[in-house]
Amino acid sequence: MDLISIIIIGIGLSMDCFAVAISKGVCVQKMDWKMTIRMAFLFGLFQAVMALIGFYAGIGFSDFIKTFDHWLALGLLSIIGGKMILEGLKTQDCDCDCDSEPNPFRWKTLLTLSLATSIDALATGIVFVPYPDYIWQAVAVIGSISFLFASLGMKIGVSFGKRFNFKVEIFGGIILIAIGLKIVIEHLFY
Repeated sequence: MDLISIIIIGIGLSMDCFAVAISKGVCVQKMDWKMTIRMAFLFGLFQAVMALIGFYAGIGFSDFIKTFDHWLALGLLSIIGGKMILEGLKTQDCDCDCDSEPNPFRWKTLLTLSLATSIDALATGIVFVPYPDYIWQAVAVIGSISFLFASLGMKIGVSFGKRFNFKVEIFGGIILIAIGLKIVIEHLFY
């Protein structure tokens, strides 16, 4: 596992955060950096911690999965990526109901969204079991990229609002499946 692969995994995982942040940005009239930083921090923190939890949960059965860990990585990343692609293909005008929620940045709302968008990172943490030397680097990269993409998503949502229909989940899903294929190819041919 190299840094480029970790960055690409981080980008793929951050697409859910990015899409949710865009939908939150659509719901507000102007950019509020305090709220944006709060949301982006929580998204990044949950993505990083869930990947770490997945890694440590996977260590318990690492001896068992050594012979097929590359196929497991492909399977997990393909399932997560496929789910993201299917979600991206669903036609929705907006992921948020702006009228029903007066404050889309309440702690309860942000914590719920942070947990929901980080479930994929929990499963992805298992991918790093064969690469224990990279886990802290991966956690830092995944958290940082999720923070950056959530901040950018908020800015895009506020700036462009409802003029565009974003399908970033499809892009993220394709990235995760491609990383799974890369892991299998590296294992089989190198």
